[in-house]
Amino acid sequence: MTPFLVGIAGGSGSGKTTLAAGLAAALGPGGAAILAHDAYYQDRRDLLPSERARLNYDVPESFDRELFRAHVAALQRGERIVPPRYCFVSHCRDGGGEPVEPRPVVLLEGVLLLHDPEVRNRLGLRIYLDAPAGVRLARRLLRDTAERGRSEASVMAQWRTTVEAAHARYVEPARALADLVLVTTGPVAALVEVATSVIGARLGRRSAEAA
Repeated sequence: MTPFLVGIAGGSGSGKTTLAAGLAAALGPGGAAILAHDAYYQDRRDLLPSERARLNYDVPESFDRELFRAHVAALQRGERIVPPRYCFVSHCRDGGGEPVEPRPVVLLEGVLLLHDPEVRNRLGLRIYLDAPAGVRLARRLLRDTAERGRSEASVMAQWRTTVEAAHARYVEPARALADLVLVTTGPVAALVEVATSVIGARLGRRSAEAA
């Protein structure tokens, strides 16, 4: 059967990656694959480091939309793909990432995932994680300083200048396009349970329709 695509969107720091990992674990070995939209930022090696630092990475144009669309379509056809490996320090691609195999469920996660109608229309379930700005900022600060070589000052500056403006313009409107909105302020375990139940129901309905 064609892989069932689940999209997980929401603001930066809303818990998308954590939810995707929790769902993959709940669906069991071989039950789900995860594809992160963040791997598809444009390769900026043609620019000087100072020029890369001035770019706005919180708008749709910062992503390689054509490659992401092609890879999503390939997974839906049951084909193995190799996403890019993107470095958030240099803003360049560093070869290919870990291959992603098609599974019964493919979890796509990303801030702007629901903004692209071509991708959105392929999804069997659209999930939006709704978290208060203060929670999202605290999580982003922790992640970017620990994992992406950023200073607290640079994270705060980006948040004020581009992140929240992009959230209001591109991310928050996607809430109305979701099939399932989950409010997230704490542990994700309860959200995993809810989302797993909905995915199971959708898969059951699809199987019944195909019979």
